[in-house]
Amino acid sequence: MPTRHKESVTFTVVVSVVAALAAVPMAVLLIIAGEPAAVVVATLLALVPVPVLIACYLWLDRYEPEPRSLLASGLAWGAFVATLGALVVQGVGGWFAGWSDEQSLAIVAPLTEEATKGAFLMLLVIWKRAEFDGVLDGIVYAGMVGIGFAFTENILYLIAAWNGGGEGIPDGLAGVTATFVVRCLVSPFAHPLFTAFIGIGLGLAVSSRSRAARVLLPLGGYALAVLLHGIWNASTLVEDGLGFLLSYVVLMVPTFVVMIGIAVWVRTREPVLLARALDDAARLGLIAPSDIPYVVDLGARRRARAVARAHGGAAGAAAMRDYQQAAVELGYLHHRVLRGTAPANHVERGQMFVDRMHHIRPYTPFPAPMSPAGGRHR
Repeated sequence: MPTRHKESVTFTVVVSVVAALAAVPMAVLLIIAGEPAAVVVATLLALVPVPVLIACYLWLDRYEPEPRSLLASGLAWGAFVATLGALVVQGVGGWFAGWSDEQSLAIVAPLTEEATKGAFLMLLVIWKRAEFDGVLDGIVYAGMVGIGFAFTENILYLIAAWNGGGEGIPDGLAGVTATFVVRCLVSPFAHPLFTAFIGIGLGLAVSSRSRAARVLLPLGGYALAVLLHGIWNASTLVEDGLGFLLSYVVLMVPTFVVMIGIAVWVRTREPVLLARALDDAARLGLIAPSDIPYVVDLGARRRARAVARAHGGAAGAAAMRDYQQAAVELGYLHHRVLRGTAPANHVERGQMFVDRMHHIRPYTPFPAPMSPAGGRHR
């Protein structure tokens, strides 16, 4: 079993148990909210954007793939724990505080929902700090939590539309269609986008050597997430939908484009960062220099796996993948060592990766050596 998988089991089990416990009252709530046909239709419609969104985040995550168990935990947390927590806080708080529907939508919901979604990221940083290497990890994990949250929330909104969403809003098929278009087709990225600011704040914090920055950056990310979320929600209260349209065009789409740019830019820096760290690791004898191109370049990674598969079948390809993953983890850990932001157990973790690589390497054939720039030696 790969090292990362072993280390993620406890966290995944705990989060899975908490999510399963939260799923029970959420299921009861959905059953109470609408008739069976409405629940089934709402669930199927809410699922439509989910595979596309997940695929986008997995593409971003290709360079240093996070454990699938942790990504699934993020989805489950968003779908059950974060939604239930937000509903409870909003419901109980509204009962005692007596805030209006408008206040709940524009102020309370953003505060509570971003807090319950961001809680998973905080747990990940505290409990699984080694799996949270920087901004890109923050965006990916935040995206998974946001996708899960939006899925369950969309079910509730679609059921409400089926039952009649309020004055001037049609019920039945017409209401469901309008809600589906707005929430599942036009703005499915909203919740992942809001929570991405928390992920970026935490990603910058774990990469910083400043104690003040480690506190202020996550708080700033949360504040931005709440602000954007609040503006988005409040826009639906302005001029019968005109505010929503203006907010979408003027705020949400540009912010989304900027976020995509940030994510892609960070992703393009990964090969340079990893190559520099592994070059220094090779100088220390931790990895063979000729192996580095087959770890750094995605195309070269695939070629190496193809060669390993040709020699050893599926087991050979799996061994090559395990070697590459251990080398990637070693590279990122060594990068943090060079920056002075390594976790306390970095020596132990680094030795685990090195031992894993040295155990696999003698039995795993590589293609012909490549130069660091990617060209073959002649």
